[in-house]
Amino acid sequence: MNIVVNEELKAYIDPMTPEEHEALERSILAEGCRDALVLWGDVLVDGHNRYGICQKHGLPFKTVQNPRFKTIEDVHLWMIDQHLGRRSISDYLRGVLALRKKDIVDQQRSRSATAPAESAASSSDAPFDVDPPADATPDDGAAPLPPPAPLNSREAIARAARLSSSQVVMIEKIQKQAAPELVAAVKSGVISINTAAAVATLPAEEQVSAANAGKDELKQAAKRVRESKKKPRAESAEASPDDESGTDTVQALQQRVAELTAENESLRRQVADLQAQLAH
Repeated sequence: MNIVVNEELKAYIDPMTPEEHEALERSILAEGCRDALVLWGDVLVDGHNRYGICQKHGLPFKTVQNPRFKTIEDVHLWMIDQHLGRRSISDYLRGVLALRKKDIVDQQRSRSATAPAESAASSSDAPFDVDPPADATPDDGAAPLPPPAPLNSREAIARAARLSSSQVVMIEKIQKQAAPELVAAVKSGVISINTAAAVATLPAEEQVSAANAGKDELKQAAKRVRESKKKPRAESAEASPDDESGTDTVQALQQRVAELTAENESLRRQVADLQAQLAH
């Protein structure tokens, strides 16, 4: 069987950590490759790590075609939904994937609204170097995937990612403003989403410096950012006791409560995941 591994498609979802890959390898060596690899024609869509491990050790594996994939966007959306349904991925990656899904859905809806006749043709143009395989859409009567529901609000994105709206806001801020070193720190779990979002407001060179210094310095940088935001509010309250500074203080407290609630929810989810792993 000729299986094509496209590197850009393989990297579409963040790769496993070395520890996760080692655990998967031990499992496959002990129990075999239980889950079938998902193909789009001859292009590997799901199971890159399992395929590599099986190839390395000469182990057998099964494959399955998904005849409902018609375009590369179908493949991307399917991959995103598969990972959003897993408990093991981090809150940050879950938010990133939900925002990525929103972008794809928005593009599809925009094409359908502006040029319905050209929608099908343009959606097959892969943003990566992945052409639709010749045997990817056999005439087997398989219905195309239904269009996903629009994610037209932060609340909808939060529901798709199983996060709070405040976490989605922070992840958007990280994506737009964070230096690569800071993104790497939050991806690896060194710091929380809340901490990364605060540090992301600093100039890029300060972000890099804090990230290179490690977890403690990142936390201190986030603390300095929060304290710097509190001082102008306090000074404003002293200078104009009769103005709307009380409203600003309430809003600041509400934001802090939302951030702490998000952190608490993240910790509860991590505890649940650990308990589930111990149960197995």
